[in-house]
Amino acid sequence: MSEARATEPAVEELGAGDPRSESELFPLLRQLRPHLTREQFGELVTTGHEQGLRYFVAYAGGAAPAAAGYRLLVTSCGRLLYVDDLMTAEEARSTGVGRRPMSEVEQPARRHGCTRLEPDSGVSNTAAHRFYIRNEFDLIAYHFAVAVAR
Repeated sequence: MSEARATEPAVEELGAGDPRSESELFPLLRQLRPHLTREQFGELVTTGHEQGLRYFVAYAGGAAPAAAGYRLLVTSCGRLLYVDDLMTAEEARSTGVGRRPMSEVEQPARRHGCTRLEPDSGVSNTAAHRFYIRNEFDLIAYHFAVAVAR
């Protein structure tokens, strides 16, 4: 793990059942995904954790302004680290704090022999697109979805 300079936020990985998930991660994730209910979040951090989902959370000044959720995937394109969500509190955007959890996910990617780091971003989230382009990510695919009838 890279050492954080004094001006950079510290980053911690939240384990399964960490109470900070509810108090710090959920409000951040709701800014990114306003439709997310507490029940869905509970399933995300329990079942998601069983599926390999982990979160790095940045801490600065007693607050959690940014986090990244990631998981290891083995695909026909190779081993990759998929970033489910990169979220930065609205008031902390464009301050550089979002780079901290993203830089941390590079460590497990290297440790697990991943060839790529792949975040997704909604088509309308142009601020995120600018962030990824500024940080030298390539636009390599379109991600499609269709609802499954119940």
